[in-house]
Amino acid sequence: MSTEHQEMNAVLAADIQAGASTRSAKLKWVIVADPSRGPGLVANATACLGAAAAAVLPDLIGGEVEDASGHVHAGLPWSGCSILAADAGKLHEIRAKAATKEGVFIADMTKHAQASRSYEEYRAGLGETGEGDLEYYAIGLIGPRNKIAKLVGGLPLLS
Repeated sequence: MSTEHQEMNAVLAADIQAGASTRSAKLKWVIVADPSRGPGLVANATACLGAAAAAVLPDLIGGEVEDASGHVHAGLPWSGCSILAADAGKLHEIRAKAATKEGVFIADMTKHAQASRSYEEYRAGLGETGEGDLEYYAIGLIGPRNKIAKLVGGLPLLS
């Protein structure tokens, strides 16, 4: 894990307030997806971006919860996660701006990721493609509420 991600995880751990509203958290997590890709690709992209975030920032996920019958349920993000909609051009713009913000975690799902049949194929395709030529299907952003809100302000919820 990079030093930057270790520092962000420490901030996350310090901000956990299980009884507080997600709107009062200092952290905001959003996934912005291009709805023109269709429901199957959007669902896949958002699931993969959630997994990427949880792997890098494990303190984002709350502990297991037991129901009244004694069954254990996996922990979920204590921060909540809004799923927003934007077209391909806007995704590119948001990702470029997010990359200039300190303390913002970025995960992205590109056309290469969706089309590749192996991780090595994905790595090779991405390695041969410049930033300006990447086609984003979805991006995940986690960071200080004010920074994330400025990046995605005005975007509608995905419907």
